[in-house]
Amino acid sequence: MAEAGAAGELESARVTRILRDDIVLGRRAPGSRLVERDIAAELDVSRLPVREAIRALVAEGVVIARPRTWAVVREFTLKELQDFGEVREAIETTIFVFAAQRRTPEGLDRLRDVYEQEFAAAHAGQVEEARIAASLFHEVAAHLAANDTIFEFVSVFATRLRWLFGQHDDLIETAEEHRIILEAVEAQDAVALRALIPQHTMNAVASAARRLGVDAPPAAAP
Repeated sequence: MAEAGAAGELESARVTRILRDDIVLGRRAPGSRLVERDIAAELDVSRLPVREAIRALVAEGVVIARPRTWAVVREFTLKELQDFGEVREAIETTIFVFAAQRRTPEGLDRLRDVYEQEFAAAHAGQVEEARIAASLFHEVAAHLAANDTIFEFVSVFATRLRWLFGQHDDLIETAEEHRIILEAVEAQDAVALRALIPQHTMNAVASAARRLGVDAPPAAAP
């Protein structure tokens, strides 16, 4: 029988959420080991929900399972980073153009609110809060695009995209890029968005490459 926590959340779901956040926020580095007994002791659970959580994160593409030994946080190559950058550019350009065309007043308020959270956290030096808000900015835009197929497609890669592009250190610069994108969405300026999103993606790839210690093309000029 699956274990459940006090709030009714399955233990496996809670452990998955905690480990996912640890990975995408950089608390567990690429190549670090995920030892079932150690994580079970750390989170005060049995090894079964830890095992299920590791399986889920393998399916999400951020953990590598090694038979007869421990799992490890995935290490991405420059080629994989660039491949994800190309996919992100294509999909998110479409997302933001659709978001601009189909936005609602309530949706715009939500997007603006998330940007303001990011801006405040970035200027306060609150690294994790700024990173979380930056990721949420893209998630809200995907909802505004009002296309279930696109949202389903993005959800498949969501954890990997957050891991690759969500650990940026240039907090204020990223918030400024989001401000400009927000203004284009508000103005329903699809032409501007088709230029802004590729540049934004190129900057994110360059930032991720620096973090991973691999060579990549330089970031685009602002």
